[in-house]
Amino acid sequence: QVQLVESGGGLVQAGGSLRLSCAASGRTFSRNVMAWFREAPGQEREFVAAVSWSGDITDYKDSVKGRFTISRDNAKNTVYLQMNRLQPEDTADYFCAVRSGIYPYTPSRSREEYDYWGQGTQVTVSS
Repeated sequence: QVQLVESGGGLVQAGGSLRLSCAASGRTFSRNVMAWFREAPGQEREFVAAVSWSGDITDYKDSVKGRFTISRDNAKNTVYLQMNRLQPEDTADYFCAVRSGIYPYTPSRSREEYDYWGQGTQVTVSS
């Protein structure tokens, strides 16, 4: 049974940093696109960042470019999201997601293309 477990969320002041981790178990995802989404209260789940299996192709939501960095460690079956210069509008539950198939190779911003999801970790940024 596939499980994705996020960790690293918490309460931080504006301008601070957090590093989220998502550890996968039950299957190896070294050839699969992995991504982060977030869901703020009362809003739809939205794309944040995604990374190809090799780590050489990344994609980011415009508002997090230059502040967030997605990376992965295939040996640990884990994806990370380093979040710097956090702002109150980054407050949300953050979810990691994995595409089941190895194709297409490139990351996607569409929720429908991801088959496995974690339970989420809460990030709160105070002003």
